[in-house]
Amino acid sequence: MNYGINLKKIRILNNKTQADIANILNISKYTYSHYETQDAIIPLKHLIKFCNYFNISIDYILNLTKEIKYKNLKKENLNNNLKLYRKLNNITQKELANELNITQSTISEYEKGHKIISTPILYSISKKYNISADYLLGRIDKPKHLKKED
Repeated sequence: MNYGINLKKIRILNNKTQADIANILNISKYTYSHYETQDAIIPLKHLIKFCNYFNISIDYILNLTKEIKYKNLKKENLNNNLKLYRKLNNITQKELANELNITQSTISEYEKGHKIISTPILYSISKKYNISADYLLGRIDKPKHLKKED
């Protein structure tokens, strides 16, 4: 999950400093700098806020695709499409939990919206099933299957 380079690239392309991004995310510059160097994992809430600010895809930041923007990208009222995707593809909570080495109850908590999915788990699901993180989070409406070479 190599996202730090893309965070920095987008920040620089938009003439922003680390302090500017830290202000946007309402965190310290020190914390943000650790996201760019990947000394700390960027929480999903900060990743979404970053991507919403620049109107870019999470898939791009997570290096799941080279496509920077998607048409009709939603910023508000996000739906959790994990359960829908799982059911459409006949994947049980138990199977998914085993694949991710987490508990079935954690998958259930993610699907019910009681717990926000962690960035590494989101990345792992997207990578394993070649499905857009933006779709799983409801930022785009239609499933977008990622190309293996991306």
